[in-house]
Amino acid sequence: MAFLNRRTGDAKLKTAPDLIPSSSPAFATPPVNPARPLRTAPIPAPPSLKPTVLPIVLPPASLRPLAFRTFTKKHNLTISSSALAALATFVGRHCGSGWREEGLAEKVLEEVARAWKKASGSVIVQGDDPLLKTILKTLEGCMVGGRVVQGKTPTLSRDSSFKFGANGLDPGAVPTLEKQDSFGISGLSVGEEDGEDESRDPRDWIKVVGAYEHPKMVYNVMKKHFDRSTAKPTLFPQPSTKTELFRQRYHIIHQRLLRNESFATPSFAGNRTSSLHRTDTGSASSTNKITPISNLLGRHGTNHLLLGLLAVSPTGTLALSDLTGTIALDITHARPIPDDGAWYSPGMIVLVDGTYEEDYSNIHAGSANALGATGGVGGTIGGKFIGFSIGHPPPEKRSLTLGTPDSNVPDASTSAAVGPAFGWTDFLGMGSERATGAKMRRIQARLLGSEAPTASHTKIVIAADVNLDNPQTFTALRTLLSTYEATPITDYPLAMVFIGNFVSTAAMAGVPGHGSIEYKEHFNALASVFSDYPQLIARTTLVFVPGDNDAWPSSFSSGAACPLPRKNVPDIFTSRIKRVVQEANREIGGSEKRKEGEVIWTSNPSRLTWFGVQGEMVLFRDDVTSRLRRSAIRFKKPEEEEDGEDEDMDLEEEAQRRRNSREATVASVLPEDDAAPADSMEVDQPPENESPSLTHRPKSQHQPIPGSSLDSDTLLARALTRTIISQSHLSPFPLHVRPVHWDFAHTLGIYPLPTALVLADNDAPSFALKYMGCAVMNPGSIADGRKGERCRWVEYCVREGKGTVRVVD
Repeated sequence: MAFLNRRTGDAKLKTAPDLIPSSSPAFATPPVNPARPLRTAPIPAPPSLKPTVLPIVLPPASLRPLAFRTFTKKHNLTISSSALAALATFVGRHCGSGWREEGLAEKVLEEVARAWKKASGSVIVQGDDPLLKTILKTLEGCMVGGRVVQGKTPTLSRDSSFKFGANGLDPGAVPTLEKQDSFGISGLSVGEEDGEDESRDPRDWIKVVGAYEHPKMVYNVMKKHFDRSTAKPTLFPQPSTKTELFRQRYHIIHQRLLRNESFATPSFAGNRTSSLHRTDTGSASSTNKITPISNLLGRHGTNHLLLGLLAVSPTGTLALSDLTGTIALDITHARPIPDDGAWYSPGMIVLVDGTYEEDYSNIHAGSANALGATGGVGGTIGGKFIGFSIGHPPPEKRSLTLGTPDSNVPDASTSAAVGPAFGWTDFLGMGSERATGAKMRRIQARLLGSEAPTASHTKIVIAADVNLDNPQTFTALRTLLSTYEATPITDYPLAMVFIGNFVSTAAMAGVPGHGSIEYKEHFNALASVFSDYPQLIARTTLVFVPGDNDAWPSSFSSGAACPLPRKNVPDIFTSRIKRVVQEANREIGGSEKRKEGEVIWTSNPSRLTWFGVQGEMVLFRDDVTSRLRRSAIRFKKPEEEEDGEDEDMDLEEEAQRRRNSREATVASVLPEDDAAPADSMEVDQPPENESPSLTHRPKSQHQPIPGSSLDSDTLLARALTRTIISQSHLSPFPLHVRPVHWDFAHTLGIYPLPTALVLADNDAPSFALKYMGCAVMNPGSIADGRKGERCRWVEYCVREGKGTVRVVD
């Protein structure tokens, strides 16, 4: 069928028009129609191969400038040399030679830094950290040709991040990657942008954190920051936990003290003039230095400043302990700073300025001290320390601890964050300041600002000592509820906190008429009172904090001090109140932009937070004042020392000379509120246009103390406030004075300093003070009955950050 073209000589394929190709029965070849030739399917192109990257060896020094610019300058993180080496190996392996020219390394470092922050990593990025290894392992599967593929996994997009467990990432577990719009958040839902469809009710941003939900943060002395404990707290911990709770208290106060400007050592180059300038104290430098107790050996007659725990030695003498040892403390000639301005009792960590007197003939032998130190002979240093001045460690404002704008500074909301401390640390599981602070401030301004529709909806009402077995209490409760239900809806409180004891005697302790049936009937009567105010109940949050007389601990403690923290009142006694709140919500009806009423039974102590880290109120019920009065150390007054023996005159003259030549070292490190006169502590004033029947009484009617313009109740309130705030602990007592669950002792700490502190102390007068930026309040008894009072409580304004004592006659 091939014919030769004689003109061209080419062979052409010529098909006869009647040619029928052969057909094989085996293959069933169909006949071919010449008019419609066979069509063959196009051959698909070979799939494109995955672009490969030629790995290179990238020195860490070459990557250091880019890593510094990305981690430190942009994300405020510190990268260690081991982490830099790990990143250099990762970038060289997956980005190749294009890490610099094509900008591949910068994108990889940016994703690593974002993932590290959103996983609540520490400020220092360590190369051996399991979190960094997991981030690099996850990022490795998302890279193609040295680039991070945005659409390959939703976890690496710009609006998402890694999500890890709240208690840290298990190195042996496979990480779970989910979309999460903000890091450091577990109890709040915060998006990248403030949407208009978000809730308009500020109560949606109020959370209650119980003591048994409080995350345990442990201060790492080596890394100088807080680590979240991965061990689950238990009621039966190891014996070492008892010592560790005091060590943690010491570490927190010690690191806080070293960051105080009075203890910060100036650099030679930048502060040469100030370090050589002679101050009024007569020293060459104004910087103070703390001496460890073990360093006192062999330094007889020298002056030192000690920081230690006041304790009572086995011989019955007063002693001072730190992490290195214990020494006997002589406070015969000591003066408290300020005078009568605070309490000092065993169990507190104090500053003592004095002289060491060595005595080789009387070396005390004993066991290790409360902080676990074993220096010297049995942990006790021979001799004694003669104290001339004693004072509490200076507290630190919340703005300095978290690096937030100071509310006392004008235009603080727009100013940059101050302080280098713990802005990335999530202390309550509500998010860290650096992660969500700016976002929460914008939401708070939108919902509680002056232009917000619910601008006046900013009050938190606190009533304490609500004894339901007292008929006068129900009268006071109706007065309180009627006062707020008569106001406009926008003036309804955000939350109403009711603090026990809910019965005057211990429930279920064998006392006739105070069993479980009567205890439940008391709460049923309270539910009947709430049912008369459905409008108010359906638009607020009810929070109940128990006391020592409430169930269940009172059934075996018989009203004595039960261990702290203590759990909430069991649901078996409170079911009627929950049904009343549900009925009020059904009666009033819900709304898309209004949160229904709710009731929360929490522990003692507990935290009430609003807008993440923007506000924190500590709720604590305990008779702290009575314990301080029983265990406080009594100092001699000047008129008492005049009648002393002549042999003590030399020491007294030395102490007086040191106090006159320089204001005592302890006084120089105290805050201005401490060093200033007693009336410098701020007392919140009543608002204008006050109703005649609703009066404000921050002071008692007692007569002023001679030599002071303040009455005894005001001085008592200020001493209590200064003591608790300076100790950064709600129960600064030995465990035999106030029992504490060892593994839950961290819930009693108040560092960082809260926005508001409620000390429901029945032995102290009702007051509302503000000290170091913290509003400290004591509501007193709701039905005191003194001077014709029908009701007494405390009202706290979230927007202004101030508390006010309210009294209805």
